[in-house]
Amino acid sequence: MNVPKNVWSFEILLYASLLLDTLVLAFADRTPTATETEQMIMTRMMYAVGMLAFVFYMIWLAANRRKGWPRWVLSGLFALSLPQLAYVIGVRGIGFGVMVDIVSAVLTAWGLYLSFTGDAKDWFDA
Repeated sequence: MNVPKNVWSFEILLYASLLLDTLVLAFADRTPTATETEQMIMTRMMYAVGMLAFVFYMIWLAANRRKGWPRWVLSGLFALSLPQLAYVIGVRGIGFGVMVDIVSAVLTAWGLYLSFTGDAKDWFDA
């Protein structure tokens, strides 16, 4: 059974987005400050790693197990991440890290679009 082109593109684009998010997390500043302790930073990092693993599993379920509902979960997570991205742009401006986040968001949006269109429609189970 051949994987449709849109499903393959969806998987590649979302994994690329996940890779960018992982690199941003790996190079994030973990220096404790007066308002953020080392334990708070570690908790935030562990939460981020857990979310990355969850998203990886959702992409795998959708693309390899032909499940339709993970696409909706990923779409919901993406929709919830957009206000955070807008907030970061407003607070920090457009820097290198924010540009990487924007590229990641574009890759995710493009991949999710492909998962709902074209030859991908018949691939996923309801």
